[in-house]
Amino acid sequence: MIKIYHNPRCGKSREGLQILEESGQDFEIVKYLEDVPSKEELKNLIGKLGISPLDLVRKNEAIWKERYKGKTLSDDEVISAMVEHPKLIERPIVVNGSKAIVGRPPVQIKNIL
Repeated sequence: MIKIYHNPRCGKSREGLQILEESGQDFEIVKYLEDVPSKEELKNLIGKLGISPLDLVRKNEAIWKERYKGKTLSDDEVISAMVEHPKLIERPIVVNGSKAIVGRPPVQIKNIL
């Protein structure tokens, strides 16, 4: 089952959702700001994305700049920061089986459908 980690207030995330809706495929919506992924879930997602935890962080968010910017953090500390402050998680993320992609730009999502 395809899954989208979605923030309804984000334009890119809404565009990604529209691509999924237009695909005609079944998918699940995870509103990750309300249903925050666990550390294990994030580790799994990062593995499927094939990136480092830091690459999944929205570094322009105020919370990142205030609390974490300029610090040397381990991967585990970065993941903990995203669990504590899910707004830091880049979006949208679409998972299809063993593959995942960050939909930036949203048209990228078509690559894993």
